[in-house]
Amino acid sequence: MTGAAGWERPEEWPQERPEEQQRVVPPIPALGQGGVLQELVLADGQPPAPGISEEQRQAQEEWEALEEIQSGLGGTSGAAPPPISFSEALQHFQSAELPCSRGSARAPARRGFLAALLRCLRGPPRLRPQLRGERELALAMAQCALDDSERVHMRILQTIYRQLTRSRLGCPRYGAHWEELGFQGADPGTDLRGTGMLGLMQILFFVLDSRTLPLAREIFQLSHHETQNFPFCIMSVNITRIVIQALQEERLSRECNRRQQVIAVLNDLYAAAFLRLSRLWEQQHGTVANAGFFLKELELSTKKKPRQLLKSLEAYLSRGLRPPSPPSSQIHFSSICDPGVQLEGDA
Repeated sequence: MTGAAGWERPEEWPQERPEEQQRVVPPIPALGQGGVLQELVLADGQPPAPGISEEQRQAQEEWEALEEIQSGLGGTSGAAPPPISFSEALQHFQSAELPCSRGSARAPARRGFLAALLRCLRGPPRLRPQLRGERELALAMAQCALDDSERVHMRILQTIYRQLTRSRLGCPRYGAHWEELGFQGADPGTDLRGTGMLGLMQILFFVLDSRTLPLAREIFQLSHHETQNFPFCIMSVNITRIVIQALQEERLSRECNRRQQVIAVLNDLYAAAFLRLSRLWEQQHGTVANAGFFLKELELSTKKKPRQLLKSLEAYLSRGLRPPSPPSSQIHFSSICDPGVQLEGDA
């Protein structure tokens, strides 16, 4: 099924020389025009007999089935849509009329001097006004559902599939192959509730950025471990959900203000959280049965010490080494909800 989508090469890939194309690519397109169908009944140069033979009928049915498979890829021409870069996908959402208005993320109400002073002493700072538009864009993407009629959405899906599987071929829009990537069923769109297209955009960033691609493939390989396996994309969506909550609760405002960015901070925090989760999963021999405990600990780390997670990612990317192990050999899950629990590096 996936091989059928490979007859037309994506736009970004290097084009082969004409002589190579003639040698490698079989003349499948001629089948739909009756060229190969006629060859099935030609004998020693004799013209085909009138009517449609059984072989012709079977070949025509196979061709129609092939076109039906290709039409499910999301492309308008029946071929797999070409890969897409993260910047191109982001530009699409910046210019698109998203289903949910960006203005739904309200600006904070004005406070008096004393209230502002108390907030500075007790809680995280507010996001700077010039960054609120980018914050609203991120939240709007999180409310944007996967749309089969939107070609950019389909290109995002195809790019994620190819990067994780290292395949040069596309795949159908629906099918069991998405379960191999860690979705729950044949339709990835059903697993994006609460994160929307931002959930796919963060995976896209993870598998396209040259710094994080090796880490993404390493975690993807861990997700297929014989005993420590877990659904990669479902885990990814849960991490995106945690990052969205941290953004909404102003937990990331200090870092966003410092870097004068929002979406880049969200992506780096997502990668840092996935790195943290994978290391804990390996060290504590995690399984799907206790995944909830790991996600709860990750939520505390992400909201309480986002800067610490980002520094761990920076150390991993700059040195190519694994970050320091957690101070304790085991996580005491019975106390992870205690506000006084110390996270990695708190001491």
